[in-house]
Amino acid sequence: MRRVPRPPHGPVAIATSPWIVVGAGVVVMVVLLFVALGAYRGRSPAPDGAQPPALPVPSVVGAPSVPTSVPSPAPVLPGVSGRASGLPPSAAAGSGSPSADPADASAGPTVGPTGRPTATPPPTRAAPGQPAMTGRYRVVQSFDGGFIGEVSMVNTSARSRGWTVRLEFSGGRLVTAWVEGVPQGTIRQSDDGFTYVSGVEVSPGGSVSLRFHMERTFSTPRECTVDGVRCNGF
Repeated sequence: MRRVPRPPHGPVAIATSPWIVVGAGVVVMVVLLFVALGAYRGRSPAPDGAQPPALPVPSVVGAPSVPTSVPSPAPVLPGVSGRASGLPPSAAAGSGSPSADPADASAGPTVGPTGRPTATPPPTRAAPGQPAMTGRYRVVQSFDGGFIGEVSMVNTSARSRGWTVRLEFSGGRLVTAWVEGVPQGTIRQSDDGFTYVSGVEVSPGGSVSLRFHMERTFSTPRECTVDGVRCNGF
């Protein structure tokens, strides 16, 4: 009797039965389909009218910032503050009137450190009875056999003016006399001293000093005058 051959097992059986592979593929596709349906139903749709989130806007490096509000400037007094421009309201209203003299404007009030107008002091003027040129005598340096003296003068008048100094000593000899930094004047010597006439005028309120070198005499003069008025300081 012949034996009935047994069906092969393992890969040989799969190869000889293709329907097993087809069936396994169908089962896998069905499972994947159910998984996809479940994942789709799990998502919640976005509500109607919802806006997508706003994307951040990158800032530009170096772009100038725009202030939200500009502070109002401090009040400016017309004609006083240095920031005011144009004519003051009073001048604009009376533009038909003739302009003021610049000399009068210079004599008007000025602005002080606190911002308030202050009166401009008038130029220095000689008081009644006071000489226009005042002088003061002093000894600058003393040494063996002589000394250097000085007569300092101030113009207290309201105009430029020249000056004349007269110095008298008990004997002695004048070596030289000079005024520093200005044209020199004229020297006239005598037996008892010398006279110096200025070579340049002194402006109002200005000052000038005459220096001289004397030998073989005392440092204190017998007489010192400026324009005939006695000096101070000796």
